[in-house]
Amino acid sequence: MSEQTQLSHKNAIKPLIPHRKAFLDTHKLPWTNWVMEGTYFKLLNINEMTGGFTIMLKVDPGIEAPVHHHIGGIEAYVTEGEFGYGDDDRGGVGSYVLEASGSIHQPDSPDGTTMFAIAHGPLVGYNEDGSIAVVVDARLMYEMAKANNAADHIQIVNTFHEQDD
Repeated sequence: MSEQTQLSHKNAIKPLIPHRKAFLDTHKLPWTNWVMEGTYFKLLNINEMTGGFTIMLKVDPGIEAPVHHHIGGIEAYVTEGEFGYGDDDRGGVGSYVLEASGSIHQPDSPDGTTMFAIAHGPLVGYNEDGSIAVVVDARLMYEMAKANNAADHIQIVNTFHEQDD
């Protein structure tokens, strides 16, 4: 490498100090019921600009997700159990998955799973007739976590608020 590509500890740039704690002990966050029975989440962060969110997701054994559509892609890392799509595409502990924007699928987890996931935008769940049942975005995730006293670490920056009557 040339000298221009070597990083140096000695330079004119001064580090900044975080204005709040940088680390969150996820073990202290309670699990919150998610949008389908047998699933739970811990909300780690939200992105109000994209509607995305970062979560720990836990799925009970035997749960098959309903068909859903990813408006924004999701990246996940499996920390416990396994899940997948049919018999030939499964991921266990240590597996990474990318569910690209536009994906419409129905994963399952016969023995349950826990994963770290970053949703880069909302996802849509459907009713049996194909109508939209729910749009899961940053705001919905925040409101669900807040109702479970599990969102104090999230900082909302949106400047809009409800009007006073």
